[in-house]
Amino acid sequence: MKNDVSKLYLVPTPIGNLEDMTYRAVRILSEVHTILAEDTRTTAKLLSHYNIQNNIVSYHQFNEHQKVDEFVQRLENGETMAVVTDAGTPGISDPGFLLARACVAAGIEIETLPGATALIPALVNSGLPCDRFYFEGFLPHKKGRQTRLQFLSQQEQTFVLYESPFRLCKTLEQLIEVCGTERRCSVARELTKMFEENFRGSLQEILAHFSNKEVKGEIVIVVAGKE
Repeated sequence: MKNDVSKLYLVPTPIGNLEDMTYRAVRILSEVHTILAEDTRTTAKLLSHYNIQNNIVSYHQFNEHQKVDEFVQRLENGETMAVVTDAGTPGISDPGFLLARACVAAGIEIETLPGATALIPALVNSGLPCDRFYFEGFLPHKKGRQTRLQFLSQQEQTFVLYESPFRLCKTLEQLIEVCGTERRCSVARELTKMFEENFRGSLQEILAHFSNKEVKGEIVIVVAGKE
């Protein structure tokens, strides 16, 4: 039965291994009136795997500004909605923040489920200090990129970047320019999947490793802070 109390749920989805879906997440996605999905095709496959039949609506970075008011109004009228992205926790380098902020402003209840994210496994698995850390997410592609790299190089705590496989080596080269060749680093690739790889060493060693192979999968770069 659908819940009659309006509420927005932020529901993490697996970053690779479908076994990382929680029982609670499956239940919520089954019960809400509408699922807002970054890619409806990707979400449809996930729902099919768990035998969930529900209404899916597209909600991604190209339409979220236009859709927020509509979704808030529907929530105010008594609907329940769940936001999911292609992988991981909504709002972390993915759509979700704008709607959550609008719901807070409108006094609509938000419930966020704990679950999959690439950030924490890569950080903890790096062997670098993780009692304090700085999460940068994706660097700007052009404007402001060097400014951010310079800023990160001066941080005393471990810092974490997301990167695409196509820009990994370029980013490692730029990190060497601002941090030096010997700064300790860990690169996590294909987390939770069959070909998961965690390669640790100096920035120079890691660049040499990935320069000699075709890089696939989503990338998390974890870099030691400045001593």
